[in-house]
Parts: sequence; structure tokens; C-alpha cells
Amino acid sequence: MNISSCNREGAPCAEMAMVCLTDFEEYAKEHLSKATWDYYAAGADECCTRDDNLLAFKRIRLRPRILRDVSVCDTRTTVQGTEISFPVGIAPTAFHCLAWHEGEVATARATEAVNTCYITSTYSTCSVEEIVAAAPGGYRWFQLYVYRNRKLSEQIVHRVEALGYQALVLTVDVPYTGKRRNDIRNQFKLPPHLRVKNFDGVFEENAGPEEYGVPANTLDPSISWKDIYWLQSLTRLPIIIKGILTKEDAELAVEHGIQGIIVSNHGGRQLDGDPATIDALSEIVDTVQGRIEVYLDGGIRTGSDVLKALALGAKCVFIGRPAVWGLAYKGEEGVREVLQILNDEFRLCMALAGCRNVSEINRNLIQFSKL
Repeated sequence: MNISSCNREGAPCAEMAMVCLTDFEEYAKEHLSKATWDYYAAGADECCTRDDNLLAFKRIRLRPRILRDVSVCDTRTTVQGTEISFPVGIAPTAFHCLAWHEGEVATARATEAVNTCYITSTYSTCSVEEIVAAAPGGYRWFQLYVYRNRKLSEQIVHRVEALGYQALVLTVDVPYTGKRRNDIRNQFKLPPHLRVKNFDGVFEENAGPEEYGVPANTLDPSISWKDIYWLQSLTRLPIIIKGILTKEDAELAVEHGIQGIIVSNHGGRQLDGDPATIDALSEIVDTVQGRIEVYLDGGIRTGSDVLKALALGAKCVFIGRPAVWGLAYKGEEGVREVLQILNDEFRLCMALAGCRNVSEINRNLIQFSKL
């Protein structure tokens, strides 16, 4: 886990260890093009929610227990009945080939090697078939949007179900795309050699404006709760809703037969002023009352963040930008290193907090007077 670091006097390069996720962030910022870095880093409007996703974790204090025999700590957990090695998966992020030439194929191999969950984005620069072929034993969910042309959504659902994807993750917080100022300034678009591979041939006759690799106005802003029943009629896969931030919508999700919720504000890229996801988590967990699993993404940068999210009721967390930073650093190996660092940090934090397995992580760990 080293990167070369040269000083300005031209002295021999020294190796700098990649110790934490921030090291990967700094490497990615230095080595990616400005437009690519800005695309991944972007938040909506003034980026208040994007930044608060991180700051909110720092406001939470822990109540560690001592003398608990933590000579062995087991980080394993299950999501939707499947065991994973630790409660951190890869959130759906678009365009991995912008960060590394192998793109999502490298991400899939890394998550298979670590034995955790990879949520593949609809907006992948590798096709779902290529991803499955690269990591046939991997545990995967597929992130879905609903399009004005419902046939597009239907076809991709049938494709991923036939390929062995284990769940559908319906993103519900993008009736329209948030205003990401740097993408507008940079006039961001995919370079000519890349495309949204899952839609090869679908939009070839489109001559109009493009938004993030597909024609503008492709997403359906009329999507509503009744469309959950439509989606359930298409598939036997469990359906997980990504983008819930309130107890009211959490209750509606349970009532509509959803199997899981990802508490998410889209990395702060949609409505600026949304709460940080870790701040929204408790009311959703309290509402759901264990009837379905609750997950979280947004702001996870350390093992301590993972511990805090689980203590507040998340079954598992997902990382978005850090996976891309790992890709930018060293492809598959870089993503593996990011996941391994988080796993090692989480295991250490568990031990220091007095938890021998994930079932011992609960709200007694959280010092609420400091929230």
C-alpha cells in the first residue's frame, strides 16, 4: 500500500504508505482529470449536505465497554440472508472506467475477493454481463432507475435477474438530476470511448442533448408508490429502496412490501439541505422496528463511522466515492485495499469498544447527550 512521493528538489522518490481512505482521496484528486474529479466529488448547489454527511459522524461520541475479552472479533454479518465478511459494501456509482480502464469489472473482482456486496449502477461503463463474467462468484445487487420508456426498465430487470443478481435497488431520489455546479461549468460528458454499456444501441438515434451518458429527460419524474407494485410484478427479486430519509416514507416502504431501505441522500448530489444520512438513520430504524433491514450510505470514511452506523441500527453500510478513489489508485487492488483498511479499522474499533461480534453493537455504544 505505497505511492511514490518525490520532493521538489528532485531527490529520489520515497514510498508513502496508504494508511487511510483520505490517502486514496488525495491520490485520486492528484491523478484524475479535473472534470472527472469534479464529477465524482460533486455535491448539489452549495454542497452543504455532501459535507455534512462527513461532519455528522464526527459529532457522534462512543461509550466503550472494557474488560470484555476481545481476543477474537468476528466482523461477519448477513444482508438479505447472505453472509458477507464485514458490514461494508460498494454503493452504486457511475462510470468506473473514468477512474480505471477496467472500470466496474475491477470493482466486481475486488468485492468478490473480499466477499462483500457490490451494488452495480445502471450507469456502468461495463455491461452487467461483463461484470458477472469477471466475478462469477460475487454477491451483487443491481441499482435501477425508472425511465419514461418503461420497457427499458423492464428489460434490464429481466437481464439482471437472469444473470443471478440477488436484489434490485430502486433509486427514488432522482425525479430530476440535482444541480451540480462544477459539472455545468465543465460541461461534463463521457469521453467518446466510453458509454453507458447497459444501453448499447438503445439511444443511437438520439440527436438531442445528453445528460450523464443518456438523452436528457430519460428518467421518469412521475414515478410514485404505485410503481412499486408494477416493479414487484416484473420480478421475484427482493426490492430495496435507496433514497429514504424520513420515517413517513420508511413506513410506506414497509406497507408496500419492500425488503430493505438504504438511508441515502445520493452523496449530497440531489437536494442540498437534506439531513446527513447518519442523522436521519435513527428515526427510520425506530419506525421500521426490525420488520425490514435498514442500510446506510454517505460519509463513511473510517471503521469508527461503520461502528457508529451499526450502533444506530444500520445492518450494513455502503461506500461510494472511496471505491472510486481505490480504483483510481490501482484498479482492483486499490478497491481491495480500501475495503481491507475499512475492515481492519472496523475490527479494531469493535475491539476497543468491547464488541466481539456485530450482534453486540447497539445503541448503548452511543453517547446521546453529545448528539
